[in-house]
Amino acid sequence: MSRMANIKKNDTVMVITGKDKGKTGKVIKVFPSQQKLIVEGINVYKKHQKQTPTKEAGIVEKNMPIHISNVAPVNSGTMEKTSFRIKVLEDGTRVKK
Repeated sequence: MSRMANIKKNDTVMVITGKDKGKTGKVIKVFPSQQKLIVEGINVYKKHQKQTPTKEAGIVEKNMPIHISNVAPVNSGTMEKTSFRIKVLEDGTRVKK
C-alpha cells in the first residue's frame, strides 16, 4: 500500500507488465481501496453501446483500471522509470524528490 501513496492524479507512469508494457501515460483517476488506477491510453477496451435518448449507438473505447503494481512512476524530464520520496521542507510543504 506504500506505493499507492506515491502515485497521484496527473502523475506520469510507465506500464512495466502486461499487454501495454513500455507505454507511458497520465493518471486520470486513482482507486486507493482497490489499489488500482486509470491511465490515459492504457488498458483501453472497446464496448458496444446501445442507443439511448442521450447517446448514439456504436463502439466506444473505454479506459479500464490497472493494478498499481503494474506501473512505475516516470521522471518527466528524462521519461525513464524512477523512484521518488516525499520530502518535507522547513516550511512544512511536501515535495516529491
